[in-house]
Amino acid sequence: MTNPILGAGLHSIGAFSSALCYTPQKKTKSWSWQTYWMAQAAVCWLILPAVVAALTTPHLRSVLRESPRDAMVRSFLLGLCYGVGGTAFGVAIRYLGFSMTYALSIGISCILGTLLPPLLASQLGGLLQRTGSAWVFSGIAIATVGILVSGIAGKLRDTDQAGSTTVAVAERSGLTKGLLFALVAGVLSAVFGLALAAGQPIADVAARYGAGKFQGNVILIFACGGAFVSTAIFCLYLHWKHGSLREYISFADGPARNLLAANFALAVVTGLLWYGQFFFYGMAHTYMGLYRFTSWALHMSMLVLFSAFVGVFLKEWKGCRRSTHLALCGSFAALVIAVVFITYGSYLGGG
Repeated sequence: MTNPILGAGLHSIGAFSSALCYTPQKKTKSWSWQTYWMAQAAVCWLILPAVVAALTTPHLRSVLRESPRDAMVRSFLLGLCYGVGGTAFGVAIRYLGFSMTYALSIGISCILGTLLPPLLASQLGGLLQRTGSAWVFSGIAIATVGILVSGIAGKLRDTDQAGSTTVAVAERSGLTKGLLFALVAGVLSAVFGLALAAGQPIADVAARYGAGKFQGNVILIFACGGAFVSTAIFCLYLHWKHGSLREYISFADGPARNLLAANFALAVVTGLLWYGQFFFYGMAHTYMGLYRFTSWALHMSMLVLFSAFVGVFLKEWKGCRRSTHLALCGSFAALVIAVVFITYGSYLGGG
């Protein structure tokens, strides 16, 4: 069934979930970064994909038995790369803040993750000749501009706030490091789109068994499984280096026990929100018709849009000049227009 408007609506829910997913990290106490990151990764990349796939995929064992092994391996290995990107993304947030990290990383990811799947499948040329393609590719271009403008707004914000607080000084001192991590995150985050595309034959088998709009959930077992493995390796290395593995159980009694429970609860919330983005992504993808590859551009555009709103809510833009706010509003406008263009072009393209 093709319904790009419904697909765009579902993408918006997933993007909003993604924009919120890292905010609980700010509330954790007495945990190192690697402790929190591995705890939330276990929820979103290991536990939830398996549980949700089991609940939404009829005859899951038969689906896994009949699915092409090479599709499973490719999806897992690409997910492994994505895990490195996701970890770099989390580190970049520490240095650049939510708004700038999302803009830079997602901008790169938007372009690569959208265009590489049809390009590698030798389908891009044919798609350019189809009805609605001008709207779709114009929307992708506008989305890229909107994301870049959002990044410029983030840079202006840092300039406006320079020297205002100790935190701002710390963030500026780690700017180069943050930009490097954001670049790595952007390139490798795009790989997740390839991981989902590589796993499509698995989803096709699930669809034959009646998975319907939930057919994409089974792919996440492999794509997210790979992401968890690479994340766990890095976090365990940091635990070994800093002797922080005991933090998972270090609060034995009294008020500290409540603190430990609160940290785990926040990690679970992060995991649920992160997984939620691709739960809705998978459903939305089934409705996008001919231009399914635009799912990544839609998701990324909305993610940047909503993450900027989250940044405003978290007062990351407090004290900025009027020109900075105008740049932010300009990025909002471009991203909204991009979503409309891509959705309308997909609608014209039909099935």
